[in-house]
Amino acid sequence: MAIRPSPSRPRRLLAVLAGIAILVTPAPARAADTNLAAGKAFTASSSTDVYQPGKAGDGDANTYWESANNAFPQWLQVDLGSAVTVDKAVLKLPPATAWATRTQTLAIAGSTDGSSFTDLKSSAGYTFNPASGNTVTVDLPSATTRYLRLSFTANTGWPAGQLGELEVYGTSTPPPTDPPPTGINLATGKPIEASSTAYSFAATNANDGNVATYWEGSAYPANLTVKLGADAVTKAVVVKLNPDPIWAARTQTFSILGRASNASTFTTLVDSAPYRFDPATGNTVTVAVSATVADVRLSFTANTGAPSGQVAEFQVIGTPVPEPETSDLVGAASWSPGNPATGDAVTFSVSLRNAGNIATASGAHDVTVTILNGSTTVRTLTGSYTGTLAPGASAPPIALGTWTAATGRYTVRTVIADDPGELADRRANNTTETPLLVGRGANMPYDSYEAEDGQLGGGAQVVGPNRTIGDLAGEASSRRAVTLNQTGAYVQWTTKAKTNTLVARFSIPDGTTSSINVYVDGALNRTLPLTSKYAWLYGDEANPQNSGTGARHIYDEANIMLTGTVNAGSTIRLQKDGGNPGPIAIDFVNTEQVAPIANPDPAKYVVPSGFDQQAVQAALDTARMDTGKAGVYLPAGDYRTTGKFQVFGRAIQVVGAGPWYTRFATPADQTETDAGFSAGSGAGGSAFRNFAFFGNYTIRRDGPGKVFDFSNIADITIDNIWAEHVVCLYWGANTDRMTISNSRIRDTFADGVNMTNGSTDNHVVNNEARSTGDDSFALFSAIDAGGADETGNVYENLSAILTWRAAGVAVYGGYNNKFRNIYIADTLVYSGITISSLDFGIPMNGFGADPPTVFDNITIVRAGGHFWGAQTFPGIWVFSASKVFQGIRVSNVDIIDPTYSGIMFQTNYVGGQPQFPIKDTTFTNVTITGAQRSGDAYDAKSGFAIWANPMPEAGQGPAVGEVTFTNLKLANNYRDIEDPTTTFTIHRN
Repeated sequence: MAIRPSPSRPRRLLAVLAGIAILVTPAPARAADTNLAAGKAFTASSSTDVYQPGKAGDGDANTYWESANNAFPQWLQVDLGSAVTVDKAVLKLPPATAWATRTQTLAIAGSTDGSSFTDLKSSAGYTFNPASGNTVTVDLPSATTRYLRLSFTANTGWPAGQLGELEVYGTSTPPPTDPPPTGINLATGKPIEASSTAYSFAATNANDGNVATYWEGSAYPANLTVKLGADAVTKAVVVKLNPDPIWAARTQTFSILGRASNASTFTTLVDSAPYRFDPATGNTVTVAVSATVADVRLSFTANTGAPSGQVAEFQVIGTPVPEPETSDLVGAASWSPGNPATGDAVTFSVSLRNAGNIATASGAHDVTVTILNGSTTVRTLTGSYTGTLAPGASAPPIALGTWTAATGRYTVRTVIADDPGELADRRANNTTETPLLVGRGANMPYDSYEAEDGQLGGGAQVVGPNRTIGDLAGEASSRRAVTLNQTGAYVQWTTKAKTNTLVARFSIPDGTTSSINVYVDGALNRTLPLTSKYAWLYGDEANPQNSGTGARHIYDEANIMLTGTVNAGSTIRLQKDGGNPGPIAIDFVNTEQVAPIANPDPAKYVVPSGFDQQAVQAALDTARMDTGKAGVYLPAGDYRTTGKFQVFGRAIQVVGAGPWYTRFATPADQTETDAGFSAGSGAGGSAFRNFAFFGNYTIRRDGPGKVFDFSNIADITIDNIWAEHVVCLYWGANTDRMTISNSRIRDTFADGVNMTNGSTDNHVVNNEARSTGDDSFALFSAIDAGGADETGNVYENLSAILTWRAAGVAVYGGYNNKFRNIYIADTLVYSGITISSLDFGIPMNGFGADPPTVFDNITIVRAGGHFWGAQTFPGIWVFSASKVFQGIRVSNVDIIDPTYSGIMFQTNYVGGQPQFPIKDTTFTNVTITGAQRSGDAYDAKSGFAIWANPMPEAGQGPAVGEVTFTNLKLANNYRDIEDPTTTFTIHRN
């Protein structure tokens, strides 16, 4: 009986010598002694179980290929990479004596193109005997070939073809280090992503044109995917490592997968196989790949030289597919008002554009807009445009009608009827979906899913609620989170809309890194890396440090592009598997469907030559000096920045491909790098749009760290920006008529947006700030750096959540400023809104009386905390201090479940005497519910809906002045109104 041993292999001892560079220079070898098949791609007509064709070329005769059983004839083939002269083949089976002597009948043929083969050796029987090492040498007539195929027709020892190693010898020249000349490298500078990354060896290093930089994965399988942007006909994939001899030879095992632009999944283009990288031959592997794809992926499963896959340059050689002749109707719905309130009559229209390269038909183009609440249709509106649209042309806006808004989150689905000239893959563009928020806060393009509202399994547990600083529940949204502390624990949600992205708010122990696996409908989609680097502060609440006792700021966020689009109704699961170390807490996730934004006009926008500081600054300078240019377009990619970009001289547009695609980052191996944008003289009128900025701050540093640090300038637009791990998104001193819109501000160490020193007529609209380390949105009427009163500013349609130090919204002085349509939740230590005339020892103007400072249409949930020792803070803090306090108008406010009190009135004292009283202050249509005793160390200062504070801190005194409430509604409070003072009067109409 024949015995088939298990495919075991001897263990190898790998020594890692830290700090010692060892240069090994191999002795030169004659060409005839070089195995031309080493590291090359092996394929076969079939295989059985784990006995794949690559086993015949992995350099270990103990592992082997085996064909399907009882199914002769079968073949095994090696692609030598290029045409070479061969004259000998060495065939090996595992040398163990358990492999009884057997004779295999086979023929050997060669081919230069992989399809037409010529016999090099006729079919014959070859005996494999353990006594002679189970090795057979076959002399071949000298022939030039690229593909060598062994065709098996019989085996006396097993009913299948079997081979442990195929070695091929002859004459070879070193493979070319440049791409083959039959196409162009389509991958340079294109969006590239990895399933995992080790340290700072990012995916973008693998197509930056520099073999001295490289990507390295952190786990298997390690996928590296380049997105070509459109279908292309590929000829070859070239994978390079640094040719420096210090990179010792290694064998990497990977497969090549591809996805066409109209496909949702990847297919295998080249089966997994081992490939040898050797500095002596350029450390380059070229694999023939013939396919039409838009995305190309390398999937690594082994590397003899490192713990995961490594690539210095990933090249895809081929030619773009010519754009097919097609029309392409794209519709975008819009509505007015843009952020409607409940009861508003919302008017809808659709802009219709032909994004194709041929004209549309001349008939009617019907348009349908459906307003959905989940899967329920709320309203359907229809319209039509009749006429031909030339390529690139747009129709006049199509009016569709109105809808009376009701509070909630909706999806606006726009469907354009198919045009006869549209190809099938373009008709997918005819349907678009946009989120619509009716209510208070920002209308952002992503859906949120709280962890505690998900489905739990595998030992996952909900923690909370509580409001304890430094606690997983206390610092979480809604004061609850989910812990995944054992292998197999998970939380999952059903998607409300399609998505190709994921953001997770998480907490892991300080000083650790981990990851969480992302499953879609039960299949592993991506692994999301997690780090504690930007979280965890300790000690003094006013000046916390990176170590010590008394933890706070324990959460951070991580984001990733998913593989493919996840449709609505799918299940997204975050699961802690064996490769995800340590305890993990999940607060919530965001999902969002995104696509890159194209260059608005290639003729007028300069594109940087690279992705570093110098390349971007050079592009900014070129655009500034060429008045024929509108600005700079930043294509998708990861941009490394180490300082401030300078914009000056004239107004220019700085436009990215979207915050998921154009992403600036400061060096990962540094901290507290001051980078961002400075706008100098003449830059008024500039705009910054559609990109992300990820800093490396781990602690607050006053002064630097602001992405946009502007002064004495006007008329600048900041739109659709994502800022994270910085000190501030924006700090403006004496800046006028600025617009900051549609931006996401996360995990900062100070304010999100702060206008100061005479900044006037600014518009801060539709932004979300979460986990800011000072006031999320602030207006400070200081005059130390120029300017006069803060006036004419409008802050509206804003969300401020999880502020971990200071307030969601704060205003210090000024007049004629408006704060409206705002949602604030879960402040950790401070008020939801601060209205204060404290000058902090800085020259400042107090509040003007007319026009007043207005707060309107605001919701404040679970706000307040304790800070500055034993002082407790409310939903709204009214603080008269070192400057005049007057002209305050607050209306249409709901304060829900405050931590200590709903509204607190306080006055500052100096030398035992009050400074300025509270006067000319009114509240109208205010509702406060759920102000209950806290049950903590500050219980005596809690449970009040309205509180005139008699003694906030030692050395202070009772509130002074008066306030008027009209239509005040109070419910479920421990005490509705608490005023033990004789110095403050509450009037209630």
